Amino acid sequence: MRRLIGLALGLGLALLACPAPAQPIDRHALVARHNITLTRIDPHAPLMLGNGNLGFTADITGLQTFPEQYSPIAPLLTMAQWAWHSFPNRNGYTERDGLVMVSVPGRGEQPFPWIRDWSEVEKRPALKWLRENPHRFSLGRIGLALLHRDGTQARFAELSEARQMLDLWSGALTSSFVFDGQPVHVETRVHPTRDMVMVSIRSPLVAAGRIGVDVRYPGVSARLNPDPSDWTNDDAHQTRIVQQRADRLVAERTLDATRYYSALAAPGGSVVRAGPHGFRALRREGDRLDVTISFDRSRQQPGAVDAAAVARHWRAYWTQGGVIDFGGSSDPRAAELERRVVLSQYLAAINQAGEYPPQEEGLFSNSWNGKFHLEMPIFHAGHWASWGRPALLERSLGWYLRMLPQARQLARRHGVQGAWWSKMTGPDGWNSPSTVNPFIMWQQPHPIYLAELVWRARRDRATLARYGEMVEETARLLASWPRREGDRFVLGPPIIPVQENHPPLTTVNPAFELEYYRWALDTAQRWRARRGLARNAEWDRVIAGLAPPPQRDGLYLPVESAPDFWREAISPECSGHATPPRCLNRDHPSFLMAWGLIPGARVDPATMRRTLAATEAHWDLRQTWGWDFPVVAMTAARLGDRERAIDWLFRDFPNNRWGVNGMTPRVHLEEERQLVGPAAAGAGAGPDGPGFARAAETYFPSNGSLLLAVGMMTAGWDGSTGPAPGFPREGWKVRAEGIRPLP
Repeated sequence: MRRLIGLALGLGLALLACPAPAQPIDRHALVARHNITLTRIDPHAPLMLGNGNLGFTADITGLQTFPEQYSPIAPLLTMAQWAWHSFPNRNGYTERDGLVMVSVPGRGEQPFPWIRDWSEVEKRPALKWLRENPHRFSLGRIGLALLHRDGTQARFAELSEARQMLDLWSGALTSSFVFDGQPVHVETRVHPTRDMVMVSIRSPLVAAGRIGVDVRYPGVSARLNPDPSDWTNDDAHQTRIVQQRADRLVAERTLDATRYYSALAAPGGSVVRAGPHGFRALRREGDRLDVTISFDRSRQQPGAVDAAAVARHWRAYWTQGGVIDFGGSSDPRAAELERRVVLSQYLAAINQAGEYPPQEEGLFSNSWNGKFHLEMPIFHAGHWASWGRPALLERSLGWYLRMLPQARQLARRHGVQGAWWSKMTGPDGWNSPSTVNPFIMWQQPHPIYLAELVWRARRDRATLARYGEMVEETARLLASWPRREGDRFVLGPPIIPVQENHPPLTTVNPAFELEYYRWALDTAQRWRARRGLARNAEWDRVIAGLAPPPQRDGLYLPVESAPDFWREAISPECSGHATPPRCLNRDHPSFLMAWGLIPGARVDPATMRRTLAATEAHWDLRQTWGWDFPVVAMTAARLGDRERAIDWLFRDFPNNRWGVNGMTPRVHLEEERQLVGPAAAGAGAGPDGPGFARAAETYFPSNGSLLLAVGMMTAGWDGSTGPAPGFPREGWKVRAEGIRPLP
């Protein structure tokens, strides 16, 4: 008996000594505390709904009733990943018509789609056509038919008591207001598996026929950015009814060679034509009107409102991936960081999880004619794998697989092996003509980085089989493109690094690119080992021979060909706020990424620590982009400077200010706008202060890079120790589930 009592006591003491299992994070409470509530219009921050393929931007009525109430660069659009259009190519331009010959050291003359000066675009129509086509367009505008007794449309000023709430957990946007003394309640959702907007209206105005839903379809404007819609030229496109009943119809839309379908349904009501390119849905009984509007690549029947399906979809999204809870932190910034993280997850599900690599402004508005930039997917979509949702990253990785034959052909055109990945492109993979695009090369290792993140999330043979060829062909390019110079391999010329203000024909050895190419080749060798293949001897020669990251006076240089960079940066001429264009201490401080985004094998942490301090002291941060701040935080975290990592996340500059809807803007200095070219088209004065021009109301790499950085600061990286190694030990309580370390 004594022995049994002793065993029981010993077992009890052992149980007391073991920590209790961590309480699961209350994900619903976490997400719900960041629901968005509005009582007035923020002209720079409309709210979005979507499913990854379709994005719908709504005003405070829950639809797109009053677009004029928003800034010109916050259009209320309905855009789909698959919705691309081209203006007629009457002159038969091909990609070759945008090429010019450039002298490449050691390889002779090579063709690049280079615009030496923007004035060339007007002189060479081929450049303009190739740059603009294909482009994204808006599928339609869905607004309330809100009618006076005489049938005329209401004005915004006649609405009162407006209130709107976006329920992130259920994906429902609820909007209410009073019109003509009557309450109006609107619920808006986007179906999870079909590109369909679902609207439910409750109001006494329903039975009076004074409230309904108007759907209008635009043409495509010659001015594509930020709003490609043309409402003035009805003869330039067609809307043909191909099926109709009293309460539903299917319309075929034709814009030049582009065709899509739109199906409308208003059960118990009527759907009638309203103009050459529009329809109106009404119901004249009861106080409820349900309307669905779908947009389809092929002809589909109208759908039905299914709020439960939307709720299940978003509940699964929030419960099955990674999550971070900062509740209980005493640092006053914790709640704001949590808000940014949650809203970034929501916006990423709409804008960064489609069948093509994401575009900078996603499905919110057009920039760069709606084309995507292949240097950005690591910041747009890399977080999907580290946050436990690799399948969402793999949606767009499928595009890389489909483009492999074309990428191989492009490599052959440049006299190298493997697969050459374009920079600014669309579904067809063409590299659009530009002043800088042809010579940017840091996108080349990205397929390896993204495939490695998927592997780390899955660790299965299927991943190796699916992406092995893509990794292999990308590595062949990385090994064959560097140029041998004496006993070392060098990058460029021509090359433009991440920091895009270096001349392409004289720049050599950007610091980050050197380490990134080396890291990617070494990772590709590990992929060969996982697949049971021997190491590639030529790759090993390049890994061993790549020039080291350039440095001088104990600081890393952006590029080897600018040895006086830091001496000029600290000069009175370049350290003030009236920075002349020739000063290079602006744009992306990309050399820091060699010990932040990746663990550069030849980076000396002490030198990088001094370089980070010099950047903080001498960089013109007014011109830094939204994704830079999280990326610099990654460098600080990897250096063990936890406080500085948090400080970088919260640097108060125009491109790092987060709106009520979770978006950051894209802001340029007025003096720099001539350097941006057509990307600034449509820019106008904004709330950013004198000297700044707001070019876009959103820039989604900010959201994706924040998720990548905060995930790394929470789960760590290879070789890090302890919980939340990127967060200060005091003031922060960090609880996480489902987040994976980065390399």
